[in-house]
Amino acid sequence: MKSFRDKRRDGRPHPARAEQARPRDAFAAGRQQAAPAERRETKPTDRQEARPAPRVLARREGALPAERLPVILEVAPNADYALLDSGAGEKLEQYGPYRIVRPEGQAIWQRALPAKEWERADAIFTGDTDEEGIGRWRFPKAPLGETWPMKHDGIDYLGRFTSFRHVGVFPEQASHWNHMAELIAAAKRPVKVLNLFGYTGLASLVAARAGAEVTHVDASKKAIGWARENQEMAGLADKPIRWIVEDAVKFAEREERRGSRYDIVLFDPPAYGRGPKGEVWQLFEDLPGLTDLCRSILTPKPLAVVLTAYSIRASFFAIHALMRDTFAGMGGTVESGELIIREKSAGRALSTSLFSRWVA
Repeated sequence: MKSFRDKRRDGRPHPARAEQARPRDAFAAGRQQAAPAERRETKPTDRQEARPAPRVLARREGALPAERLPVILEVAPNADYALLDSGAGEKLEQYGPYRIVRPEGQAIWQRALPAKEWERADAIFTGDTDEEGIGRWRFPKAPLGETWPMKHDGIDYLGRFTSFRHVGVFPEQASHWNHMAELIAAAKRPVKVLNLFGYTGLASLVAARAGAEVTHVDASKKAIGWARENQEMAGLADKPIRWIVEDAVKFAEREERRGSRYDIVLFDPPAYGRGPKGEVWQLFEDLPGLTDLCRSILTPKPLAVVLTAYSIRASFFAIHALMRDTFAGMGGTVESGELIIREKSAGRALSTSLFSRWVA
């Protein structure tokens, strides 16, 4: 399941309007939390568009959808990925053949594995920065290339050591991917999926493999290029996926005007970010309008809308209430809670993000 993505999330990257705002890299415009200085108001310039008029919203009529909460969607260790251990502000992960150490602010407990296990790491994100404010990787054993082959549930893709500490996949999203694939298979009809802030395309590849026609949107050209590489590597080049380099909100607005409709919409916006033409995204200001847009571009018999929110200071109750209000009158159920990864060493749960999804 990052454009504006820094996906994202541990502060990870996201493309299509923003991922925690990443430093100057256009890829980093993705999803990285902006520093306070970046949040001050500025006048539009030739590099920054004026903020468009907000979408006019009115409370939807009709009964609210049923609700199910809290829902905890868990990813357990497997052959493709495992959270081996965590603690002291870091996490030790196994991605295919490599052990990787990255920062993890929520790991405020103590490590369970001995130091010798952590010292076996192949790659460590140091947190050191150069003059551009971008972090570095250190390779204790031998220098590694920028990319390496990875796999998710039989889908091959490329892992990548990025300068903003992400590696191109967010394993906790597997719960959403599996659920989406089940909906597509059970529909027994053509299904159209829109993946906003799509990042490197794993969700799009899962949907396409399940039989859907997919539109993948991300504002980062680099992310789209990476996603296309992943499609080729996965052997899914013949599957119907449209790769769109565009601001997510602008694209959804155009689809609304054109009458384009989708059965499933995924959107994974950053907390703060900028689009390819300087468009500014602020999650708490802009999320209600985008959520309303997502409802407006659904087919008459939709299947689901899935919202994931990383790096925000809020309860899932906030996005739960937003989703129920937005989908009033449509029936179905809104399920909300957290995505977690279960640690292999001591069985602790590492929470990665909030989510809310409407299911018909």
